[in-house]
Amino acid sequence: MTCLKLISMALLPLTTIWGTCAIAFGDSSGGNIERAVAGLFCTLGLLTLIGLVIRRWRQVLISSYLLAFACLLIWWLTISPANDRHWQTDADKLAYADFAGDLVTVRNIRNFAYQTEFDYQPAYYDKTFALHDLQGVDLFSIYWMGPAIAHTIISFDFGGNNHLAISIEARKELNEGYSTIKGFFRQYELIYVVADERDVIRLRTNYRKNPPEQVYRYRLQGRLDNAKSLFLAYMRKLNELKQKPEFYNTLLDNCTTAIWLLNRINPEHLPFSWKILLSGYLPEYLYEQQRLDTRIPFAELRNNAYINPRA
Repeated sequence: MTCLKLISMALLPLTTIWGTCAIAFGDSSGGNIERAVAGLFCTLGLLTLIGLVIRRWRQVLISSYLLAFACLLIWWLTISPANDRHWQTDADKLAYADFAGDLVTVRNIRNFAYQTEFDYQPAYYDKTFALHDLQGVDLFSIYWMGPAIAHTIISFDFGGNNHLAISIEARKELNEGYSTIKGFFRQYELIYVVADERDVIRLRTNYRKNPPEQVYRYRLQGRLDNAKSLFLAYMRKLNELKQKPEFYNTLLDNCTTAIWLLNRINPEHLPFSWKILLSGYLPEYLYEQQRLDTRIPFAELRNNAYINPRA
């Protein structure tokens, strides 16, 4: 068997799986037509894989598959994110920032009043923050499906009750649920939910019950200059997303990798690690890198960070 045939036999299943999912899930679709076309593409991929070992149909099948895959790629590249879809209420408004010297005014800070997870009174407010008041940054790690996966939220502490939390999420349309698999295939736009901690944190400690979520709060260690740079990077990203929407990606642009990318503006940013991809282990990685309080063992720090009982 030639080297080219071996490479083809390895790549064909991967491109077929990707193409099938892209057609079925891409561009916020997923109807019967998309599923039918996805099924046809999957069938073509399987036949082409069989054709690699059957000389008679090999050339026709390979040519057909390459043509279909080329058409798929052209279509895929035309899919564009948008800000004008019919969004769920909790993702309806985008936050943005105005700058005036040392002052940053953040617009559309979410502060919903919850009765249950899905029963709430929408409310937003604007607030001006002075960079010289920034006292630190907290990392919230939220678990609901084991130790490896967590949702991460950054909160900027401006002293007193002035905390601004930012949660990087998939922006969902009306009647649309979240799917990790769909998140790979341009199904969701990206949203930075800028919220009062009494909204975005309390939602997770007090109101989400199916499944319940376990929330841990860690104070990050580092220079305040780096914290200010990170805050400004977040604010610039808010304005960019308001003007030019982007797609959420389960692996490449999610709640944790986006934080790591934003923090790369600082010279002392963290080296990349698999513990950033498996976000549940991010606090442990931060501890190893001296970015959390290392005066006590990590197990004790983690126990102290658990806030559900206090919330």
